[in-house]
Amino acid sequence: MILDRRESGILLHVTSLPSEHGIGDLGPWAYRFADFLEAGGQRLWQVLPLNPTDPAFANSPYSSPSALAGNPLLISPEILLEEGYLRREEMDPAPAFPRGFVDYEAVTSCKQRLFRLAHARFRQTKEREDFDRYCADHAGWIEDYALFAALRTHFQKRPWNRWPTEIRDRNPEALRQAREQLRDQVEIEKFLQHLFHRQWLALKNTCNRKGIRILGDIPIYVNFDSADVWTHCGLFHLDEEKNPLTVAGVPPDYFSKTGQRWGNPVYRWAVLRETGYAWWVERIRHNLALFDLLRIDHLRGLVAYWEVPATEPTAVNGRWVPGPGDDFFHALFRHFPSSPFIAEDLGTITQDVRELLERFQLPGMKVLLFAFGEELPESPYAPHNHVRNCLIYTGTHDNNTARGWFETEISDEDRERISFYLGRPVGPEEIAGEMVRLAMTSVARIAVFPIQDLLGLGAKARMNQPASVEGNWLWRLHPEAITPDFARRLYELTRISGRI
Repeated sequence: MILDRRESGILLHVTSLPSEHGIGDLGPWAYRFADFLEAGGQRLWQVLPLNPTDPAFANSPYSSPSALAGNPLLISPEILLEEGYLRREEMDPAPAFPRGFVDYEAVTSCKQRLFRLAHARFRQTKEREDFDRYCADHAGWIEDYALFAALRTHFQKRPWNRWPTEIRDRNPEALRQAREQLRDQVEIEKFLQHLFHRQWLALKNTCNRKGIRILGDIPIYVNFDSADVWTHCGLFHLDEEKNPLTVAGVPPDYFSKTGQRWGNPVYRWAVLRETGYAWWVERIRHNLALFDLLRIDHLRGLVAYWEVPATEPTAVNGRWVPGPGDDFFHALFRHFPSSPFIAEDLGTITQDVRELLERFQLPGMKVLLFAFGEELPESPYAPHNHVRNCLIYTGTHDNNTARGWFETEISDEDRERISFYLGRPVGPEEIAGEMVRLAMTSVARIAVFPIQDLLGLGAKARMNQPASVEGNWLWRLHPEAITPDFARRLYELTRISGRI
C-alpha cells in the first residue's frame, strides 16, 4: 500500500531551482531544497521527467530524444569542481544568466563548454572503474542512446529516418563503422550519463535519508525522433520508410478546440503483448531505480487512446482505439508487486478507466482548480467528494497558478461559489493560501502543491500551457523565497492537518 499514511509534498521541477548556471541542477540548491522540505514537514518531492530536452520541442521534459537517458543540463558544475573535473578559473566569471527564467540556448552553450573540459580531464585520469561499471550495468540502452545522440549531432539534427538507409535500418556493419568514426562523441555522451546518474542518486539518497520520497513522472509516449523508436521501431506504428502512420493526441477538450496533436508514434500493442511488454517492463524498472513512486502520465491511453492519422494537421479527425488495459497492468504487477504507481487520470475519464483504477487500486489525482464549476456538488475534485486513495493537488504543471487562475480564467459565478464554499469572500491575494488549506485538510492521503501556490504567485509563474509552444518550461524559483519562516509556517500547517 503506497498511500499508507497522511503526508504532503511539493511539486517543483529541478530546472526551476535557483543556481548560478542559468538552470536548476543537481547541485547545492537541490540539497538546500531538500533541507527546506524536511524543515517544512514535507515527505514528497515531485519532479517532472528528467530526460534530455530538445529546443525543437521547446525544451519540454515530455518530448525527449530518450525515455531512459538523463538530462545533461541538470549536471551540477559545482559538483564537478569538487570532484576535480573542473577548475575554478574555468567556471569564472559565470555568465549573467536571468534569474527568473531559463535561457536554454545560453545555458546549453555554457554547459557544453564545461562538459568538454570535464571529459578531457576525465580521459587524462586512470579512474575509469566506476564509469566502466556504469556502462556495463546499463549496456542494454546506453550504447544505442550514445550512438544515437552522436549520430544526431553528426547529421545536423535531421530525424533518424532521414539518415543514410543502412544506418536508419541499423545494419550491423554500418553501426560498427559509425561507432568507430564517432568514438569520442559516443564516449562523451556516456560520460555525461554517468555524471547525471551519479549526481541524481546522491541527491535521491539524501532525500530518502531525510524521510522524503521522490515522485517521478513517466510519459506514456516517446518521441518519434528518439533513440527508443530508432532502436525498437517494430514496436511502433510506422510504414516501410519508417514514417509514422498514426500519432498520439487527445480530442478537443477544455484546453483546445482542435484537440492536441502530440505527434508521438503510437504503439503496436499486439507486438508488445507477445513479448510480455518487455520494453515497457524495462522502462519501468529503469525509472524505479531513480524514483520511489512513478506517476504514469495520461494513463487513460492505456485503456483507450486517441489515434490521429499522421497526415492530419490537428487532432480533430482522430478515433478512439482500445489499449492493452488489464493485460498490461497484470504484467506490470507481476514484475513490480509493490505497485508504486500513481495514475494521472485527469480529463474526460470513462467508466472503463474508473473500473481499471479500482481493480488495481491505483491512486488517482484530484485537482482543486477543477472543482468549482456548476457541477460543484457532484464534482470528484471537490473536497467533500474526495477519497483516501488519491493525491490532491491545488494544480499541476499544466494549470495556471491558483492566483493566476482566480484572476484571469474563472467566471464571477465561479468566484461566488468559491466564497460560499469557504464561508467568506476571498481575493487574489488569499486564494492560493485557501486552496492549500483545503488540500491539506482533505481526506486524501497525499496532498501536493506546486511551489508557486505555496508562495501565492500569479500567472507569470506558470510552468506550462498545453497546446501552446512558447513560454513554457522556463520559470525559476527566486532564492530569497525559501526562508526559515516559510518553512516554519508550512510545518505548522502540515502538523495541524495531520500530515507529519
